[in-house]
Amino acid sequence: MTPPELPELTLHALDEATRSLVRLAAIVTAGTESQIRAELARIHQVIPSQWVEELLLQTYLFAGFPRALNAMREWRRLEPVARGASPDAGDLATWRTDGEATCAVVYGATYERLRHNIRHLHPLLDDWMIVEGYGKVLSRPGLDLARRELCIVAACAIAGQDRQLHSHLHGARNAGASDQTIDATVESLRDLLGAERSRSVELLWARVRGK
Repeated sequence: MTPPELPELTLHALDEATRSLVRLAAIVTAGTESQIRAELARIHQVIPSQWVEELLLQTYLFAGFPRALNAMREWRRLEPVARGASPDAGDLATWRTDGEATCAVVYGATYERLRHNIRHLHPLLDDWMIVEGYGKVLSRPGLDLARRELCIVAACAIAGQDRQLHSHLHGARNAGASDQTIDATVESLRDLLGAERSRSVELLWARVRGK
């Protein structure tokens, strides 16, 4: 397929709510339950509640169901009512169509190669990536794709998943985050990553930027 037109920039700078959101993504991915509880309490009045809900929902893709469930349990102490809770807001065909479109934005010119490579690993992984990941989850309303990608960058950075980090640094750009915004995102994670890991992430981002 022909890659779709990339969106116009939607994030020219890292505002405080987005900065807190990407840090939350890292903490939910790798922090202790007490750290997650404390961070959710800290950001409760900083980040729009719907953004938090969407981040915690997508966490299962990048950190597993146990962490997503535990983080959502802590969030329910602060926000008792679930948002965007309808389980039938879509169907298989819609999720597949939406997933193909969203994945094509994230991967741009490398989309077809990605699909070929994942199908080679296993056809079901390719199908689940599109339908479950990019369709049912990452195409949901409530949080724009640029911020979703920055959260994925944070999760991959703190989890040490450099292949996926490389892809989603590109993906954040493709989804509309400026280089300055991604610079600020990487900087915002420094204390969580530690000096050595931060340096690795910064070098990887520099390669993506072509520096």
